[in-house]
Amino acid sequence: MLRNYVSAINYREVIELVMKSREIGIAHSHEQDMIQVLMPNGDLRQPIDGKIDESLMVEMYKNMSFIRLFDRKSINLQRQGRMGTYAPFEGQEASQAGSAMALSQNDWMFPTYRDHGAALVHGQEMYRVFLYWMGHIDGPTCTEGKRILPPAVPIATQMLHAVGTGWASKLNNETDISIAYFGDGATSEGDFHEALNMAGVFNTPTIFFCQNNGYAISVPFQQQSASKTIAQRGAAYDMKSVRVDGNDIFAVYLTVLEAAERARKGEGPTLIEAVTYRFGAHTTADDPKKYRDQEKLSKEWRETLDPIERLKTYLMKHNLWNEEKEKTFLKEAEERIEAELKRAEMYPKANPVHMFDHVYAETPWNIKEQKEAFQELYRRGDK
Repeated sequence: MLRNYVSAINYREVIELVMKSREIGIAHSHEQDMIQVLMPNGDLRQPIDGKIDESLMVEMYKNMSFIRLFDRKSINLQRQGRMGTYAPFEGQEASQAGSAMALSQNDWMFPTYRDHGAALVHGQEMYRVFLYWMGHIDGPTCTEGKRILPPAVPIATQMLHAVGTGWASKLNNETDISIAYFGDGATSEGDFHEALNMAGVFNTPTIFFCQNNGYAISVPFQQQSASKTIAQRGAAYDMKSVRVDGNDIFAVYLTVLEAAERARKGEGPTLIEAVTYRFGAHTTADDPKKYRDQEKLSKEWRETLDPIERLKTYLMKHNLWNEEKEKTFLKEAEERIEAELKRAEMYPKANPVHMFDHVYAETPWNIKEQKEAFQELYRRGDK
């Protein structure tokens, strides 16, 4: 069991230094423990007994660094008018990379609009992710041989799909599991409760992976629920639930790995609450300065709990990484991102008329009328 080789710590102990008040939006006046392996100073709380070897640690660092570069590039592309509205995930790299790396190739991934980092780590082609944010119909298409569903924009709907897929795997006596990604805001939706209830009743091989980044757009967590944690809600469905430091990629990886192993053995679903933080805006259409002290809080989190810096500190201490390797890696990563972007931009421009297609098996008359009217306006150049 995971708790045999990592110690459980109190949530307050991890974030008290950076959250002097409730303005950050995550309540921490409770006693529930949270799993942490790698401390903010780059030291291990206790040995991990060979569960993560050195090569995997380096791969974790590369994955987190790479998806952060992708994330920053995407924001710049949106500002340049080369992509549409974009949902940044900087600060959540450990949660996304760590969880995806714990999956098997045939496992099913149900991401939200903010989980493109996890999708990339799980094998989605980057140019398709660019196409998605460019509004191209080919963007959500899954890479051949992968099982990554299109990003879910409606909140929490993908959780029910993950349960159904997990149930199908169980009925077919398969070992494939499903993982549903969602944020703290999704736990206020009815679909969240319906999904957990069904998964509990039918004992499906499903992992519910919540990235509690503190805000549902601008609403802080303590204004969403009287629950002190999200993990505690699993008790209502007699479901194993775990709270983990979402900025600690070692803890995230090991927690998801254990949940996946339980699911494959027929031991049912797991609810995981990864406590993390998004450094930036909810989307590029959002202004976080309107609801939090963005400069102050981002500075504190970057200096204290940045998941990439935390792992880099550990690697440097153990001579597994150095600045020369960093320079070489970043250069290669940037070149790869540019190549994928070029591939995406070679596609024909997205046609907005496609938004009327692939919705109904038989298109209703009113949708046909709307499509015809829109096509006429588009043809005339009223774009």
